[in-house]
Amino acid sequence: MGFLIYFLILILVPLWAQMKVKSTYKKYSKVPVSTGITGAESARRILDDNGLQHVKVVETQGFLSDHYNPLTKTVHLSPNNYHGHSIAGAAVAAHEVGHAIQDKESYAFLRFRHALVPVANIGSNLSWIFIMIGLFTSMTGMFMLGIILMAAAVLFQVITLPVEFNASSRAMDQIVSSGIIRNDEEREARKVLNAAAMTYVAAAAVALLELLRLVFMFTGMQSDD
Repeated sequence: MGFLIYFLILILVPLWAQMKVKSTYKKYSKVPVSTGITGAESARRILDDNGLQHVKVVETQGFLSDHYNPLTKTVHLSPNNYHGHSIAGAAVAAHEVGHAIQDKESYAFLRFRHALVPVANIGSNLSWIFIMIGLFTSMTGMFMLGIILMAAAVLFQVITLPVEFNASSRAMDQIVSSGIIRNDEEREARKVLNAAAMTYVAAAAVALLELLRLVFMFTGMQSDD
């Protein structure tokens, strides 16, 4: 029964977070921003205000596929946010520009996250191979190696939290100071950003929970030897 509840948590928490962000985004994507500018125009204005004229704003395909690419110095906005005139679009665009500002200022957590990318990729791709080998062969060394690799991937998700929260904080400051939204629209914009942040919180929480479960399993294997 305990394992059933545990796995339900692993499944339901991320699903709840995804439903929350989609429903919040859908609601406020229908609310026009008072200034009437598009997400692309919002991003361009904030970039220019922060001396980032060299950073491009481009349209990318997909639903909520918005992101900032630090290698190409490009803000990618999904079609609804690029062309739309909504509070949700302005908030999302400002959030991605927040990452560009972090990049410009060499924000410590962003730099740390970038440095972790190769290790985190290896960890997420190989950790379960070593864990399963260790589990079926009772080789605790292999199991421990899998846990270490998974820990690197989990650390990446944990470090992502301050990066995302900081980008959202910058986004709120920028869309207000640049005149993109009025003061009475701040509440709606903040709801969009908070809902998006919950997906990262849920992912990190689930990853930490799974890592702890494996650590307890390893401790049990050690005590059995």
